[in-house]
Amino acid sequence: MMLLRRLRSTCRFPLIMGRSQTSGPGVSDSNRHLPDMDEVRSRLRAIVGASTNWRDHLEAMQERKSLQTLLATRQEDLPARRMKDSYIEVILPLGSQPELREKYLNVHNSVRFGRILEDLDSLGVLICYTHTKTEATGTSPLSIVTALVDKIDLCKKVIYPDCDIKFTGNVTWVGKSSMEVKMHMLQLHDGVYCPVLDASFVMVARDPENKRAAFVNPMLPEGPEEEQLFSQGEQNRARRAAFSTASLLKMAPTADERNIVHEMFLNTLDKRTVSFRSRVLPPNSAWMEDAKLKGLQICHPQERNIFNRIFGGFLMRKAFELGWASASSYGGSRPFVVAVDDIMFQRPVEIGSLLFLSSQVCYTKKNHMQVRVHSEIFDMNTREHKTTNIFHFTFMTENEVPQVVPKTYGESMLYLDGKRHFESSSSTQNAMHE
Repeated sequence: MMLLRRLRSTCRFPLIMGRSQTSGPGVSDSNRHLPDMDEVRSRLRAIVGASTNWRDHLEAMQERKSLQTLLATRQEDLPARRMKDSYIEVILPLGSQPELREKYLNVHNSVRFGRILEDLDSLGVLICYTHTKTEATGTSPLSIVTALVDKIDLCKKVIYPDCDIKFTGNVTWVGKSSMEVKMHMLQLHDGVYCPVLDASFVMVARDPENKRAAFVNPMLPEGPEEEQLFSQGEQNRARRAAFSTASLLKMAPTADERNIVHEMFLNTLDKRTVSFRSRVLPPNSAWMEDAKLKGLQICHPQERNIFNRIFGGFLMRKAFELGWASASSYGGSRPFVVAVDDIMFQRPVEIGSLLFLSSQVCYTKKNHMQVRVHSEIFDMNTREHKTTNIFHFTFMTENEVPQVVPKTYGESMLYLDGKRHFESSSSTQNAMHE
């Protein structure tokens, strides 16, 4: 129950965000207007000159080509920005505006986490546009898109559907064309906003046609804490590079991992025969091949983003819901999401695509499950399948779940990859609360 104890503890937010934790009625929020998610998306459309009408939207995207001349040719030519320059607070008034609840409500009378993923994605993009805004131009020449969901850690099992939610966030690190965004979600209880989750996204800036990288404003950290946050961004980049280098798609498993796989293989051999092919499922276990679900989405214009492609938040919501269904089916009870990590957006999803989703319970430990969701698009012209995303979700249940057992070498690699992601999630949450 190690992760359960961590869920019950309080997330530790950076000091720059600390001013929002005690906001509530009678404090600063009651005297000022905070934008809601509809305003966030309206601002994004205005920033890039997008239209709510699909036909007008196509024309607007064509007009963005003329903004190419507004791009900086060197990062040094752009003014440095402070972390507080991109700081944003957004309200989701589920308590004060009951008409919003149905969109966010699930069958368990709590908030749909997939909707929260959509909101985080939109907010992350707006925060980056706030970091890169210029007073000289009304329409931004940058196309800012989500490259990676590095980590989302939750410290509450249940998000209530009848209490206001507040999102806060800002840019904490920048490279040449990439930006790391830290976001936090809090919910109002007894007049105080209490932490629910914190998230780290990586966004990239592209040219107006979204074809090549574009420079973004450098960052000027102020004080020891901001310098630490910026340094953490550098460390996160190095960690991601090391994790990618050690990927099981590139490197053989470690000696310890090979031993784990071989021991699991030996535990499934039929002792009555002298054969490597006769396999028996151990007690309280399930074959990995029986722990998967599949889904299909037709990508309609309604789910487009401001650049006329399928909204990344929509992809995350659909992947999460399929992953949740897999965890629910496998564990036999309601699963609670603990962490989301390492969602890489490998290629955009065009409107009209057929999106295939496949979820797999790939690792289990006591009452925890690691679920991997693979998404790919089918090009009807070339008849090719192309991977767009790999999603990793960590779930927990109240009761212990069966141990998932791989049967093939490929499944064993999925098992080890799931184990790595689960242990990475566990170590991150441990570090948060030390």
